[in-house]
Amino acid sequence: MNGQNRDKVDIASYILAGIALVAVLMLGLLPALLGGLLIYQVVIFGARKLADIGVRPLIGKTILITTIAASIIGLFTFGGYMFASYISNGQESLVVLMQRMADVVISGTSYLPTWVHQYLPENIEEWQKTAYDWLLENSRYFSVVGRDSVLFLLHLLIGMVVGGMVALHPAEPSRRAPLAHALSERVELLGLAFRRIVFSQLRISALNTMLTGIFLALIMPTLGYDLPLVKTMIVVTFFVGLMPIIGNIISNTVIFLISLSVAPMAAVLALLYLIIIHKLEYFVNARIIGTQIRAKAWEILLALLVMDAAFGVAGLVAAPIYYAYLKDELHTKKLI
Repeated sequence: MNGQNRDKVDIASYILAGIALVAVLMLGLLPALLGGLLIYQVVIFGARKLADIGVRPLIGKTILITTIAASIIGLFTFGGYMFASYISNGQESLVVLMQRMADVVISGTSYLPTWVHQYLPENIEEWQKTAYDWLLENSRYFSVVGRDSVLFLLHLLIGMVVGGMVALHPAEPSRRAPLAHALSERVELLGLAFRRIVFSQLRISALNTMLTGIFLALIMPTLGYDLPLVKTMIVVTFFVGLMPIIGNIISNTVIFLISLSVAPMAAVLALLYLIIIHKLEYFVNARIIGTQIRAKAWEILLALLVMDAAFGVAGLVAAPIYYAYLKDELHTKKLI
């Protein structure tokens, strides 16, 4: 195929890839995409490691897929129900956490010294009421999430099945038509971007969750402050920590408000600890994820803002992956 035809095929593949990525967000298929990419990357990576010790690729992939399938069936059968209940029911649920935060906001001035009141705006009650209503509205939203979790898990499972099938029986490069070959290159770059972002962010979130858990479960009780909803805050810290930058903001806000409900000094200690920990994490984050996607913090933040405005929460989750993929495509063409 000559250069001109090759350029036309590449352009067509870029257009189709862009349409597909936007459609994934608009149709609510992001869980399926992420599930498929996750299983594909795990199987391919695991098969390569098994091949190093003499296991044939097809056998290695079959072993991995069988093991993953058995684990997922068992995990989702039990874990799916527990997760839905955890979101909307019980004393440690996310609904209780949001309502506790709302109560802190509506009575916030009672935690401040008397002399501070004269410096507050006269309409502080309106600010409190607005924040209170927002928190209560989102607590009801989490109840809806609990009821809709089955659909989310279904999309995730279907995506995992597709990803496993593609990993087990990939098309031979020599048998691909020009457009199919170009599209496979787009998918390969997307998969690499996913692997770098997700696995790097998993390590970052795990580190942040471990340090936060030590603070909430060990340090604060030692100092005489027994915080409520500790398990829930640790779980929230891990999952929102999968979102770069904004995840830390969300988890810090939750921990600060819950600490404030116990005592003003507890909130101050929590804020100081979180600031210190996140300053130390900047060095780790720069090493783990900054070098992986060759992007500065302001680039990721801008991508998050744009994708959130366009697609909401799904856009926030997809933004780092999409942005890393875009940079890889531009870098491959030596445009950046």
